[in-house]
Formats: sequence, C-alpha cells, structure tokens
Amino acid sequence: MNPLQDDLTGHADDHALGLLTPAEAQLFEALMARDTALAAQVAGLRDQLLPLDLSATPVPLPQGFADRLRLRLAETPQDSAQDAAPASVPPVLSVDPTMRPAHPAKLPANLPSAPRRWLAGLAAALVLGIALGLGGAGLQPAPAPQVVAVLLDDQGLPRAVIEDYGDETAQIRFVSEVEVPQGFSIQAWTLPSAEMGPRSLGVLEGPQAARLAGPDLPRPTDAQLYEITLEPEGGSPTGRPTGPIIAKGLAAAQGT
Repeated sequence: MNPLQDDLTGHADDHALGLLTPAEAQLFEALMARDTALAAQVAGLRDQLLPLDLSATPVPLPQGFADRLRLRLAETPQDSAQDAAPASVPPVLSVDPTMRPAHPAKLPANLPSAPRRWLAGLAAALVLGIALGLGGAGLQPAPAPQVVAVLLDDQGLPRAVIEDYGDETAQIRFVSEVEVPQGFSIQAWTLPSAEMGPRSLGVLEGPQAARLAGPDLPRPTDAQLYEITLEPEGGSPTGRPTGPIIAKGLAAAQGT
C-alpha cells in the first residue's frame, strides 16, 4: 500500500466516524464518487459501527458544556492567515509531485493546523484521483436511497439494513451474523400497503450484501415495513412469506 492509500484509509475511518470538517467531508465525498472501492470501504466501516450506534443510549451533555467548549475554542491559538494569491493568476494544483505550483491553493486560515493538513492531503488525493480517472465517472454524487430500514430481530438487535431507491432496485447489507440452515434461503420483503400485501424484493444467496431487483412497486414511503424471512431453498413457494421472520423494521424517509 502506498502513502496515498494509507492516507485515504485513515481518512475513511475519520469520515465514517464523522470526524472530518464539512470542507474535508465534501472533498472526501467527491473522491468516493469516483472510487467505488473507497466508497465500499466507507460503507463497510459504517456497517460495523451501526450496531453500536443503534445500541448506544443517548447521554445528555453536562450542564455548561457548550459554554466551556466555546471558551476553550476561543482560547485556542489559530494559524495566521496566508497571503492570498494574486487575482490575475488562479491557484494551480499539479499532479506531478516533483513540480510545485507557482501560486499554491490557499486553505481557510481559521482551520487548525491538523485539519488543514488533512484538507490539503484530501485535495491532493482528489486531484490525483481525477488525473488517474478513478472510477471512470464524473464528479456526480451517488444516487441517494428514498428510504432506509434497519431490520431488528425479536431481541431488538440489528441484523440488516435495506436501502430502497424507488426505481425497482434496493440493496441490503447485513450488520451481524445470520445463520441459514442448509436447504433454506433468506428472502427480503416489503409491504407497500395492506391492500397490496407483502411483495418479494428477492431471494438472497446468503447473509451477504446484495442488490435487490424487485417488482414494479409504488414509491416507498416513510414507515413502510421491510423484513427478511427464512424460506425453503429458492424462495417462498407461495409468493408470500411462509417462514419465520429473521428481522423486520420500518423505513425512514431520506428527504424529498
């Protein structure tokens, strides 16, 4: 693994934990849009953290914490501002490590030194990624799911997450171990409405991440039911759930 990949691995951890600044996160999201392997790494990290997120009990901050934090930040020395580049010459980033730009791009002067170094590293990685054509796609954000459902078992433990994109496709990721006896399959379902009844989203080869291509259904809605069941190998013989429910959950809408 080269130094750039080492840096990206560290940034992936920070991004999954929410430790990057908004500017750093924006650059990292742009790089993820071009690098599918990096995006998959971040998704895997988030899956590992999801059970902890769901099981953690919210704890209120101590009284006066916000005021003490603001005071501490106000007392923290900040890096001095750098002179701006001449207006007639735009900043240039070179992808050749042996060349230094005549007028380096400036970073916000109020960023602490460590985040500024991270931001510079991310900017360099982004430029190098563009130069190498990582992912072969333009800097377009990945499609966002319309709803996300966290599926819990009867003990309240998270087992899987389903993201439904509303275009006859969805994807499922497992966040904990699910045992599948020999001769059985996992099948994913959703309940668009009581009138329609449960509809299959697909039969899985095993408890592993998969893309689901279900039937043409109405746009998924907030609080729509999703579940996975244990069915005979190859799927339910009736087209409806027949086996025990492994986990289920209600969807949460992800914006308009």
